[in-house]
Amino acid sequence: MTQKPTACLALADGTIFYGVGFGATGETVAELCFNTAMTGYQEIMTDPSYAGQVVTFTFPHIGNTGVNPEDDETADPVACGMVVKWDPTTPSNWRSTEELTTWLARRNRIGMGGVDTRRLTRAIRQQGAPHVALSHDPDGNFDIAALVAKARAFQGLEGLDLAKDVTCAQSYQWNEMRWAWPEGYKPQTAPKHKVVAIDYGAKRNILRCLASAGCDVTVLPATATAEDVLALNPDGVFLSNGPGDPAATGKYAVPMIKGVLDTDIPVFGICLGHQMLGLAVGAKTIKMNHGHHGANHPVKDMETGKVEITSMNHGFTVDSQSLPDGVQETHVSLFDGSNCGIRIADRPVFSVQYHPEASPGPQDSYYLFERFAHAMSERNTTHS
Repeated sequence: MTQKPTACLALADGTIFYGVGFGATGETVAELCFNTAMTGYQEIMTDPSYAGQVVTFTFPHIGNTGVNPEDDETADPVACGMVVKWDPTTPSNWRSTEELTTWLARRNRIGMGGVDTRRLTRAIRQQGAPHVALSHDPDGNFDIAALVAKARAFQGLEGLDLAKDVTCAQSYQWNEMRWAWPEGYKPQTAPKHKVVAIDYGAKRNILRCLASAGCDVTVLPATATAEDVLALNPDGVFLSNGPGDPAATGKYAVPMIKGVLDTDIPVFGICLGHQMLGLAVGAKTIKMNHGHHGANHPVKDMETGKVEITSMNHGFTVDSQSLPDGVQETHVSLFDGSNCGIRIADRPVFSVQYHPEASPGPQDSYYLFERFAHAMSERNTTHS
């Protein structure tokens, strides 16, 4: 006898996928994206950049290493749910402290297994990231018409400012450095640079990389003004990753960034922070068909010719055709040629679309944090 489906994924075009539910029960409505990474499902689920999205994992063995508190990128999962090929198995990893299914249930996030994720991924690539309703009911009772209607009613991510939903409520200090064997996470006890990090949905590992590069980090909410930032007299300003439409977040972020750019303070941005910098210098951002989500994306450094294997997670991109004079394109995706980095000529201001802290290379992109630290050292030398 075939097991009755306990989960249902309804796409706005009426396509229905059935499977086996795990984690929390209930319903969620979101945009559907796919991620091709073979590892890091816990980091992906807790990455604030996935707010408003359900993630389809193309790699089938999701859950086989369990979860542990050290790998959370923020306090709670932000992605709305996950869709996988096979049901999570019993974890087998020395760092595991909990099963993925239990963790999802406790964190109120829905999982769905038993899905043909290849077919689902093809649909996303061909049609663009669809709006979906994901339901988990242990009794297998689904109102299909209602689920499709909810998917169709979802407003989507265009025009949506989600950074304000995932940013910190108040400022805080950060000194924890990157994980290292055998000590784990150690504090930065001799920082050289005072950095203000703007939290549009910052991943903890980015802050750790800043600390490891010698930074004393003060994190400010996404709505911080230029006056708030400059009042702290920073050596550098960091613009974090985050979710949603950059044009919507830019309404309050761009004036702040422009205020900082009026000074000679070094600026470094990642992901949404890269898009915010792009808007601040006069470029435009556009919604991508299905975005870039994975840990194997080749990016070419146009200035050195070097190719980095990078981690990416974005559904919007800076339109390289809109870059003004004086702003150089530094990195491009070798998958589709889209923009992956910019810098202002003759200024210590730069940003990248990808995630250097995720280290899939594993150290291909860490130089960016060192470049930021070097820029701050040079500025301090000229000011002393």
